[in-house]
Amino acid sequence: MATSSPYPTHPGVPVGGGLRHAHWWRRRWVRYGALITLLALSGLVILALVREQTGTEGFLVGLGLAVLPVPLLIAAFRWLDRVDPGPWRNLLFAFAWGACAAALIAIIANSFATRWIATATADPASADTLGATVIAPVVEESAKAAAVLLLFLFRRRDFTGIVDGVVLAGVTATGFAFTENILYLGTAFGTDQLTGGSGIASVTAATFFVRIVMSPFAHPLFTVLTGIGFGLAALAGQRQYLRRVLLPLSGLLLAMGMHAFWNGSATFGDYGFLAVYGGFMVPTFGLLTWLAIWTRQRELRTVREELPAYVVAGWLSPAEPFALGSMHARRVARQYAGRHLGKASARTVAQYEAYATSLAFLRHQGRRGRARADFAAREGELLRELWNRREVARPALEYAARITAPPVPVAAPYWPMQGWAAPAHGPAAAPHPGHHPHPGHQAHHPHPGQHAHPGQHPYPTYPSYPAQPAYNPYRP
Repeated sequence: MATSSPYPTHPGVPVGGGLRHAHWWRRRWVRYGALITLLALSGLVILALVREQTGTEGFLVGLGLAVLPVPLLIAAFRWLDRVDPGPWRNLLFAFAWGACAAALIAIIANSFATRWIATATADPASADTLGATVIAPVVEESAKAAAVLLLFLFRRRDFTGIVDGVVLAGVTATGFAFTENILYLGTAFGTDQLTGGSGIASVTAATFFVRIVMSPFAHPLFTVLTGIGFGLAALAGQRQYLRRVLLPLSGLLLAMGMHAFWNGSATFGDYGFLAVYGGFMVPTFGLLTWLAIWTRQRELRTVREELPAYVVAGWLSPAEPFALGSMHARRVARQYAGRHLGKASARTVAQYEAYATSLAFLRHQGRRGRARADFAAREGELLRELWNRREVARPALEYAARITAPPVPVAAPYWPMQGWAAPAHGPAAAPHPGHHPHPGHQAHHPHPGQHAHPGQHPYPTYPSYPAQPAYNPYRP
């Protein structure tokens, strides 16, 4: 387990001597520029290919219908990510990769493989079936998994667990399904133009009902299995190399298998599609939804259990772990800051909540022996970010803790007592709402440039604290 100096380096102090200039290809603007160029070129090529197959009118119709489920799916994944929200740039990259790069890889590879099988076997019908049930699941799930892999490798700090894997995989698949739906709906519209179909009986209406109404979650559901594998790998220790490789591969294989089963449902008879949809897809969707929400609640519990150590050390007030471990209290704190101090303060509170959540997850990993080599530096960085925002965020969070907690009953003595004092613990010890209790009578408020407690190791130096819902001084 990595150890480091117990005192984070002050931001103004250079580390490691003189600065070395990075090679031009390692500079951030070069990497971002290359990535944006790659995605833009992929988007232009896939746009030309889809328009060629659907025609301009079919493309516009397909685009208008395919965009309908996208905001709902993105909002659902963003809601799931509210406990520890990842940067928007990661979500934008995931969606763009799915809609452009992954879709381009899939359309080229699927077409080439299907044509090759048809030529080799002289049986185009069997080639189409094999392409849909074998080739497409392998190619498409691998192409979508590439985005999750890139974020896992190069945005490791933002990839902390199962929820991150689910969100990034789901957004990638949403982008892929968006492009694929444009192709299918545009092609269906072109068919109706040739055959004269219109209204509910048209091919376009049937395609819209199956792909947009009944199964908008199909592609996200497949790829979420891959995301869960990467999320479990993120929770593994740094030296558990086999687990970090096998878990994502297992998730990818499950995604391919489910995708193949779904695509092959059309070959199971007249009611095969409905049987697979009702007996397999819907229950699996419900199970994974429950798992994602349960994991979200578990993250909130981690926040409530880990942050009290920083209360004892003086970095947080006693009410903050309780407020930060409740989505309702967080929302109340942001609203309070925005109402009294403006939108900028509400954003500051939101940033404070995000940094505190990252700090709780970091400490949780450290206590379980899964800390990375930069644990001490990362902890110091997060503590400094909290310290710089405490004057705005702390009053808002303490207000939220008071508002969201039930009234505190005050027990009065049965008869007057000279010199009577309230007990040190219990409901009567709760501080006045305007009073900020000192976190531990012997704890001190450290300077923002130093760790909570000096010691030889970053985590065991904190005082022990019971692993239970966080103490709220405004709660009985």
